[in-house]
Amino acid sequence: MFAMDPVHLPLLFPPQLMARLRQVAEIDPEFVVRDFADPAAAAVLAGAEALITGWGCPHLDADVLAAAPRLRTVLHAAGSVRALVGEALWQRGVSVSSAVAGNALPVAEYTLAMILLAGKDTFDQRERFRRTHTYPSPAETATLGNVGRRVGVIGASRVGRRLLDLLKPFDFAVSLYDPYVSAAGAVALGAEPMTLEDLLRTSDIVSLHAPDIPETYRMLDRGRLALIRDGGVVINTSRGALVDPDALAEELLSGRLHAVLDVTEPEPLPVGSPLYHLPNVFLTPHIAGSLGNELERLGRTVVEELERLASGLPPAHEVRHTDLARVA
Repeated sequence: MFAMDPVHLPLLFPPQLMARLRQVAEIDPEFVVRDFADPAAAAVLAGAEALITGWGCPHLDADVLAAAPRLRTVLHAAGSVRALVGEALWQRGVSVSSAVAGNALPVAEYTLAMILLAGKDTFDQRERFRRTHTYPSPAETATLGNVGRRVGVIGASRVGRRLLDLLKPFDFAVSLYDPYVSAAGAVALGAEPMTLEDLLRTSDIVSLHAPDIPETYRMLDRGRLALIRDGGVVINTSRGALVDPDALAEELLSGRLHAVLDVTEPEPLPVGSPLYHLPNVFLTPHIAGSLGNELERLGRTVVEELERLASGLPPAHEVRHTDLARVA
């Protein structure tokens, strides 16, 4: 049974992928549930062994589980499941799988692109070129470039790890802060382990990839933002709550720091926010994650997972209850 906003279904499961899904599952591609209380959903839910969920799926609470006595697995064709699954689901032993790994790749790709552009001062140079219509002098570009530039990665999440892998072919110096990763583990990932404070002090570009959990709330507060060297760049593709928005706005309004922000707090920013117009801010509307033709990768992950389950194999992308305390 599909449970999501039906607008996403054609991109998640285009015709060939939908045909592959229907070879392993009895599922109606025309029936997509957005409200489990809908009487039309009752009969299908009563017989459902698997829910294929996505953006727009309602919370899976005890009432949903009571209406789905045969439910064995939830396959989420998106990223985080924290807002989706309730305690009752874990208590009943329903397995949960997520396409979060598939969603991590476009976020890491977006971040890599922004790191490369930031190292060339692309955004400021574009604004300068618009104003002056002249090329910068060698003296004006002497400090630019990506050779040896230090990139500080905060969080060895799935996105963080994909980014670390993507950074390997380049001539960056890479640092990592993650309290769950040992020094040897950081080195194995291609990064120099550092405390958060040391990473902020030494990095030219700071990229956030930590989960939005109580321990990371406002982790970049006024004091820690002040540690970043003048001209430093903050990239946030994680969650806006990780950064103190007022402190960040002050740093950006002063011109001391630059930022690439795909997520903010609040989201979206109010219409009157100065961040929309600052030349040292590159603001995008939460597009780093999967969109357009990238959604098919998420659907393919779900189909492959269902094929594994049908063959008696364990899920490859299982989410465990204990994971939720430290993942997005």
